[in-house]
Amino acid sequence: MSDDTVPKPKLDLVVLDCPDALALARFYAEVLGWETEPDSDQGWATLVPPGGGLTPDHPDGRATLAFQQIDDFVRPTWPGGAHPQQFHLDLWVEGIAAAEPAVLAAGATVHDHQPSEDGGFKVYLDPAGHPFCLVGRP
Repeated sequence: MSDDTVPKPKLDLVVLDCPDALALARFYAEVLGWETEPDSDQGWATLVPPGGGLTPDHPDGRATLAFQQIDDFVRPTWPGGAHPQQFHLDLWVEGIAAAEPAVLAAGATVHDHQPSEDGGFKVYLDPAGHPFCLVGRP
């Protein structure tokens, strides 16, 4: 049973571990068309989504991505191995084939393993090795 009078939390940040926070933030900023916060650096970087993120002064803002440097970061080995995928991001696009060149130009690579049977998504790796998918029309 739920109590509609109790405020529900809102998703604020999704934080990705990586070897260089600013470098990975710049990659996702280019892919998504978002900006990095001015105080972002190699240790911690946050993206600003269109319309702004969640803040006390902007409670209707959008969830965003942040990145934190981990000195002993190990690239994921998805779909198996010693360091399998810990998470992945699905990014909606109108057409995967049309969106792919810009993602590759930003620094992504196409993953060897492509489990989609109908072409409705395609798996890529970001520069730190995290899998992510473009989801949409083939």
